Amino acid sequence: MAQPLVKKDDDRDDEDYSPFLGIEKGAVLQEARVFNDPQLDPRRCSQVITKLLYLLNQGEAFTKVEATEVFFATTKLFQSRDIGLRRMVYVMIKELSPSADEVIIVTSSLMKDMTSKTDMYRANAIRVLCRITDGTLLTQIERYLKQAIVDKNPVVASAALVSGIHLLQTNPEIVKRWSNEVQEAVQSRAALVQFHALALLHQIRQNDRLAVNKLVSSLTRGSVRSPLAQCLLIRYTSQVIRESANNAQTGDRPFYDFLEGCLRHKAEMVIFEAARAITELNGVTSRELTPAITVLQLFLSSSKPVLRFAAVRTLNKVAMTHPTAVTNCNIDMESLISDQNRSIATLAITTLLKTGNESSVDRLMKQITNFMSDIADEFKIVVVDAIRSLCLKFPLKHRSLMNFLSNILREEGGFEYKKAIVDSIVILIRDIPEAKESGLLHLCEFIEDCEFTYLSTQILHFLGIEGPKTSDPSKYIRYIYNRVHLENATVRAGALSTLAKFGAMVDALKPRIFVLLRRCLFDNDDEVRDRATLYLNTLGGDGAVVQTGEDVKEFLFGSLDIPLVNLENSLKNYEPSEESFDINSVPKEVKTKPLAEKKAPGKKPTGLGAPSGPPSTVDAYEKLLSSIPEFANFGKLFKSSAPVELTEAETEYAVNVVKHIFDGHVVFQYNCTNTIPEQLLENVTVIVDASEAEEFAEVASKPLRSLPYDSPGQTFMAFEKPEGVPAVGKFSNMLRFIVKEVDPSTGEAEDDGVEDEYQLEELEVVAADYMLKVGVSNFRNAWESMDADCERVDEYGLGPRDSLTETVNAVINLLGMQPCEGTEVVPSNSRSHTCLLSGVYIGNVKVLVRMQFGIDGLKDVAMKLAVRSEDEAVSDTIHEIVASG
Repeated sequence: MAQPLVKKDDDRDDEDYSPFLGIEKGAVLQEARVFNDPQLDPRRCSQVITKLLYLLNQGEAFTKVEATEVFFATTKLFQSRDIGLRRMVYVMIKELSPSADEVIIVTSSLMKDMTSKTDMYRANAIRVLCRITDGTLLTQIERYLKQAIVDKNPVVASAALVSGIHLLQTNPEIVKRWSNEVQEAVQSRAALVQFHALALLHQIRQNDRLAVNKLVSSLTRGSVRSPLAQCLLIRYTSQVIRESANNAQTGDRPFYDFLEGCLRHKAEMVIFEAARAITELNGVTSRELTPAITVLQLFLSSSKPVLRFAAVRTLNKVAMTHPTAVTNCNIDMESLISDQNRSIATLAITTLLKTGNESSVDRLMKQITNFMSDIADEFKIVVVDAIRSLCLKFPLKHRSLMNFLSNILREEGGFEYKKAIVDSIVILIRDIPEAKESGLLHLCEFIEDCEFTYLSTQILHFLGIEGPKTSDPSKYIRYIYNRVHLENATVRAGALSTLAKFGAMVDALKPRIFVLLRRCLFDNDDEVRDRATLYLNTLGGDGAVVQTGEDVKEFLFGSLDIPLVNLENSLKNYEPSEESFDINSVPKEVKTKPLAEKKAPGKKPTGLGAPSGPPSTVDAYEKLLSSIPEFANFGKLFKSSAPVELTEAETEYAVNVVKHIFDGHVVFQYNCTNTIPEQLLENVTVIVDASEAEEFAEVASKPLRSLPYDSPGQTFMAFEKPEGVPAVGKFSNMLRFIVKEVDPSTGEAEDDGVEDEYQLEELEVVAADYMLKVGVSNFRNAWESMDADCERVDEYGLGPRDSLTETVNAVINLLGMQPCEGTEVVPSNSRSHTCLLSGVYIGNVKVLVRMQFGIDGLKDVAMKLAVRSEDEAVSDTIHEIVASG
């Protein structure tokens, strides 16, 4: 057997010594020859098996020959009567996973052990047989397994039940026949047998909701003695409660009395499991929470660290949705701040920060200050996030909380920790106007000795936006210009941009800014020199104190309304010529996927050969449409949709459609593929019924002359609509063509053909088709630069919804706009959320949307929608889309 790790001599080295140090596969395989000795040495054989198991678990690859030799040698050890060696043999056979032809060699020995009088042999033989056997052998030993499930010895019964859980994945039909025996085992007095039996019985019935309900109903009456099984039953009961809540919105919650009764169980694990289950119920009320919170509060003062940790972690989760319910535990949690276990202390602090009131903030800050130096960065980040939330909850306490963040910002810490603090200060400055001046000064002091380039540039950028708006902008200039002398080229360039923004926004500072910019003209980095030259020329290099033009401010502060990836690709594709690069030619739409073909599984490509790169796709569509005389006078193409499939996969004809949106027209491009080798299609066209699209009138069509096998082609239909209006409607589509048989041997089609039709799926033009997804780099600046007179605000009741995530995604899809700053992601357990969207509406009108969602206990969702655009009529239109959607 392997020896436990022992220490080397203390005077030589303190490192741990491993008995497996330096062993090699070849040497161990040589040692395995002892398995063939006439007189077996059990201790020696066990040591060799231990080494082999070590090599297998370290990922050492055994060849087929080596594995076979070891397996056959191991089978010879069944001759030994040593119980310890026999157990090692079982483990070795399981790990080797012999092939089907090798399994036969040990089957008889294992079956003999399975009926042995030694219970240890029986239990282990069952485990090994079920691990290595296939369905054929399983039917032979099924009778023994059934007997083992109801065996009086709990070790044997548990071995059979656990084997059944594993076999259920590979041979479910056989295991499901054991239901009666498993049901009997559920009534066993042995704790582990009852636990394993309940787990297997639930897995057998898990796809039958009625059977699971019956199982839970019968067991909740008190026939479960095992604490482990009781914990399982609580989890299954919670599942039944969740499913019944989805189906029935009225009446009392089923089985709640059982969960509440488990709070008085004598086993701590059962009490905790019941309390956690109650706190995680959907739409749980304060009355239902109270008994669970009470027992968790008792656990907070337990002498066992695991109970304290479990209780405080559960209360931490409850505090996210029901902070008032946890308030009674605050005194107990304050004592945990000094807990030796740092995980418990961190959870206690973050919970207190969520549930504390305004009067307790200062006391908490004092306690946290001493605590912060003792925990790791990942725990510190959690605390910082909680402090930020607390500051937003109690804005009047911003001074003490901001000072705390400033102090820990100066202490030692990694990048993620410092970034979390900086992000928190930035958010507080944006959301609490009174905190702006002090917050900016704290950030300025931090960049004086900041070792992270990324954070320095982010802070400088933020200073350039917020600094000029303060009462005394000049006090920040010293901090910014110090970066030009003392930092690397990246930070120096960022500092120059910030100085230029101060010069543009504060006319009185212009002469001083010009002096500083001129000093940078001889910097040793070309990026810094170029920026200095650019800003001097942009602001007016004569140094006169004149008002900065709006176009200059737009250049310095305006967001780039073009996706950077599109700009990069357009610049790469630009060929130098007398005609300068036109930034207006860069596509503004965000392409998450190439707008080339979307292939259904097993389906052939179906249509336009527009190049796959996102920036060139719109250009390709525009060139294609302008080359067709019928559509040449429609004007500039505003948007082309992603292909919409109109046929199922693996059908005779594959058709998808691309919607091309113009100011006064919509063109449907039907991409068709013939998937039948023996047919040629001619005069292919799509008959469109627009009776459910009253605002559309058909004006032109372009049929497809010929559609050979596996050769994509396009047919077009054009409709006129009111100009600039987001007309919507539903269109029925029928593919009409003449089909001609093709001779497989010659490939020639017959002269005569037959007219045929093929029904396609319906197509819809929706409001989102009139919106381009265009992101903004800084939503706040873009929002503030929009005319507030064009803002429209309204509130909407969206009714009961499954979750906030589903609601947010539904509204985003309805409007077809680009989410900004990651706000499309809703944090788990959140009861409110703000989502920011941007886009360009038909007519090239920029639109920004701020949506605030809230969900109550009954899952009713309310939304406050604020829209700003360059045209107040468009703002009204966005509200109309939401109201009618």
